[in-house]
Amino acid sequence: MDHHHPDPGEGPDPAQARLAELRAQIDDTDRKLLRLLDQRIECALQTARLKTVITDGGREGQVISQVRAAAYGLLSEDFVSDLYRSIIDESKRLQARRPRFGGFQGEHGAWSEMALERWDGNLVPIPCRTFADVFEGVTSAAFDRGIVPVENSLGGSVVEVSDLLIETTLSIVGEVRVPVRQCLLALPGTTLGEIRSVRSHPQALAQCRGYLARHGFAVEPFYDTAGAARWLMFEGVRGVGVIASPLAASLYGLEIVAEDVADHEGNETRFVVLARQLHTGPADKGSLVLTTEDRSGALVQALGAFAGHNVNLSRIESRPNRGKHGQYTFMLDFEGDPADDDVARALSALSSQGVSYKMLGFYRSDPGTATTGEGA
Repeated sequence: MDHHHPDPGEGPDPAQARLAELRAQIDDTDRKLLRLLDQRIECALQTARLKTVITDGGREGQVISQVRAAAYGLLSEDFVSDLYRSIIDESKRLQARRPRFGGFQGEHGAWSEMALERWDGNLVPIPCRTFADVFEGVTSAAFDRGIVPVENSLGGSVVEVSDLLIETTLSIVGEVRVPVRQCLLALPGTTLGEIRSVRSHPQALAQCRGYLARHGFAVEPFYDTAGAARWLMFEGVRGVGVIASPLAASLYGLEIVAEDVADHEGNETRFVVLARQLHTGPADKGSLVLTTEDRSGALVQALGAFAGHNVNLSRIESRPNRGKHGQYTFMLDFEGDPADDDVARALSALSSQGVSYKMLGFYRSDPGTATTGEGA
């Protein structure tokens, strides 16, 4: 019997097209499974701080029983049991290392995670939904360190973080400056003309405001840049783009539709590292929060304490005093270290004026680099 072989001019082979489609679905499913496995193992690692022993036979038996009962269709109970025993063994192996944790706001692939990696690559990055969760995690000792963005060269101060720093008992022990290369991401095969709306963190949207307006995109604020990329991977909504990092594109199987979409070059975010104790090593920068009296010239007098002792202020930010209407709290960054006589005299002058202030810490400044890093 003669078999007809499609001529190249007859168009694509339907069987081959279907095979390619199914393989793409498998690749997409694998990415989703890996991201969920990341999440599971991170949770397991964090439980190690709450247990007296790593091995808990009762809990392991409960997990195996649960997944066997949940096995369905082609997944046999024995296959599921073997799979989860491997996952549990890997979790215990990692728990035995007693890793140190660093909390960051967002999902894996967020600029904050990359900043944390640059500051200390030995910390296990743990995603947090909100900035407040980062502060709480460090305060409660769930995390050894936390990292949060304080200002962006295009979007300005991150006011939510400023308010949390004003109220916190934590200390700043370091800073990281990183260039931010925002990209427009979408599902594979999506063209720029097919995108109708764009999701991302409000800071990222602010950094790309002009680009988004020129293309007429509807803007939808989201809790995180990489979180928007993760959402798009799981939901698969066509016609939606996200502003996020190239790393987020790789992690969540998205395509970079447009690169470097921030409105200006030199887009950079400054992060600070949080800890429960003060930094005790070399330092050349300090941060504090001060509240002046509600009288004319009080702020000028307070700032004069620094100018009068040759201490350079590198940043001043004001925030409304939540406790007293009409009053403001000021956050100051200045150059110097606690052993510097000029710094000591400036702080003493503040005290003599009756100014209430709280030291957030002394730490080593980061001049920034040209390497790709992280953002808000």
